Amino acid sequence: MEKMFCYQCEQTANCSGCTVVGVCGKQPDTAAMQDLAVYAAKAVAQYAQRARLLGTRDPEVDQAVVEGLFTAVTNVNFDTARVERVVRGLAEMKERAKAVYREAAAAAGQTPEEPEGPARWTPAADTAGLLAQAEQIGIEQRRLQNGEDVTGLQELLTYGLKGAAAYTDHGHVLGYDSDEIYGFFHEALDFLAGNPQDVNELTARALLCGEYNLKVMEQLDQAHTDTFGHPVPTPVRINPVKGKAILVSGHDLRDLELLLQQTEGTGVNIYTHGEMLPAHGYPSLKKYPHLVGNYGGAWQEQRQEFDAFPGAILMTTNCIQKPRDSYKNRIFTTGLVAWPEVAHIGPDKDFAPVIEAAVQAPGFAEDGEDRTILTGFAHNAVLGVADKVVEGVKAGAIRHFFLIGGCDGAKPGRNYYSDFAQQVPEDCVILTLACGKYRFNKLDFGEIGGIPRLLDIGQCNDAYSAIRIATALADAFECGVNDLPLSMIISWYEQKAVAILLTLLHLGIRNIKLGPSLPAFVTPAVLDVLVQNFNIAPIAATAKEDLQAILG
Repeated sequence: MEKMFCYQCEQTANCSGCTVVGVCGKQPDTAAMQDLAVYAAKAVAQYAQRARLLGTRDPEVDQAVVEGLFTAVTNVNFDTARVERVVRGLAEMKERAKAVYREAAAAAGQTPEEPEGPARWTPAADTAGLLAQAEQIGIEQRRLQNGEDVTGLQELLTYGLKGAAAYTDHGHVLGYDSDEIYGFFHEALDFLAGNPQDVNELTARALLCGEYNLKVMEQLDQAHTDTFGHPVPTPVRINPVKGKAILVSGHDLRDLELLLQQTEGTGVNIYTHGEMLPAHGYPSLKKYPHLVGNYGGAWQEQRQEFDAFPGAILMTTNCIQKPRDSYKNRIFTTGLVAWPEVAHIGPDKDFAPVIEAAVQAPGFAEDGEDRTILTGFAHNAVLGVADKVVEGVKAGAIRHFFLIGGCDGAKPGRNYYSDFAQQVPEDCVILTLACGKYRFNKLDFGEIGGIPRLLDIGQCNDAYSAIRIATALADAFECGVNDLPLSMIISWYEQKAVAILLTLLHLGIRNIKLGPSLPAFVTPAVLDVLVQNFNIAPIAATAKEDLQAILG
């Protein structure tokens, strides 16, 4: 394909849409194939939803739908051939779901329906044919047919589903699943398959997605804490240790654990990168002495950081950028993340090639300065000192809480978040999460009454911890969350952030500041609805303006 249209991420070209090549590095063919993967997931869901209403489900169908959605998230899969395999796998799952539904209908004495839309899709025989099909079902076609507002709301729901699917898949990897959650995916995709037009219903469904994403994040939190223990405040070394090295990026804690097990006794040290930093707070992971520290920062700096890293690199889940030739032979992917011509570790999770690449690489020649930063302030740790926090607020020692975090990115304007954090008065506490923290997490913010002023809650999915903390404080002060001295300053990049935003809106949280720019798929009419109902607003031109407005 020579043309594409994608406006699902914050960095989209000219704040309107990528039409030649993605700013993320995605090629038109890959973007088109991902559009078709979402369409195919809708087709599967149409039959799975009807079977479910008759009391029948198929776990493999459930997971195929989630993986199809996750594959289409920004910065996950850039390999057109691999995405095509996902599309063809979903086509097979559609036939399987159709057979399950027909069997259930027959058992119930019903005549099976023949759904319209995606359910009627049959995959083309070759790649060119699939790409031609993708062109017919893409966003631009629906914008012409439905208009900007309706299409934008359809995409808002779609992107929320993609983000929730990512978190659902993280939980599934650890053996945690929910029939209710899978049922919501099918119901929502079946709804979208009907090309809904009602703006109010689309808005309501988006908020329902936020409600279910809260359940997804709660399930993932349980998966992480049951498997690895509750995070505890932990200093993490940020400079290298002499020796061979592997750098792990992405989000998948299970992949990290397996790598730690397979590298025990090999003399190879393991470092986290990006969203993997919070792994150091989990008791079952921090017990490994060769998990020696964190290297680098957020995902958008990885090409420079990976180039300088003298070892092997393992990408889990998402947030991959186009690898430089200088490290292409020592970077590996696993799970759903992929890049053309990059070696992929299959579902057996045998990381021997990664370990061998680390052994062949030079490693760090000497120790760096012994400098640390803190992580591990998830809900269990913070609520353990909630009495001190409440006492600090009542005594006037803590004036305000700021949640400053979310996705980071390379687009200009993100210095706002570091400016904001540095300008927060010394009688205020900063909560942070996701990779947006790298804008300021190496700065020394000091303490208030023994409580660090900067509390790293964890990964993006640990927004659940922030919600737990906020609701617990609201209970302690016998007020609503919106009445707390708490402001949310959120940076967003991709679809996980959309899912979290929908969750916050579902909870009725108001006055969120969102940036650096608003989603291109949220049209002025849709934004007006969000402003009226939730007072959501873009960040100001400077951090000083927003701070003055919040604190007076």
